[in-house]
Amino acid sequence: MEVTKDKLFSDLKVLVSDAEELLKVTANQAGEKVAAARHRIEQSLEEGKKSLADAEEIVLDKTKEAAKAADVYVRENPWNAVGIAAGIGLVLGLLLRRS
Repeated sequence: MEVTKDKLFSDLKVLVSDAEELLKVTANQAGEKVAAARHRIEQSLEEGKKSLADAEEIVLDKTKEAAKAADVYVRENPWNAVGIAAGIGLVLGLLLRRS
């Protein structure tokens, strides 16, 4: 799931970069419709950048909270954590052995 989030943020950054490049390339184009479209795209890009930055901050905060909660749980229940890790390792080992 973390890889999917990272890929999404990366793809969005590439999209913003490409849109900015498109705006630069079409800067010499004349016409009222082109100017209006450029203005709308610029506004959308600014809003998109802000939303992306906010989303990244929220994901980072939630990730930190989850890491802290996991750390607290492991410190309070070390044997449970060892048992869970061993169980997950066993299941993954069995699944990998089959394939």
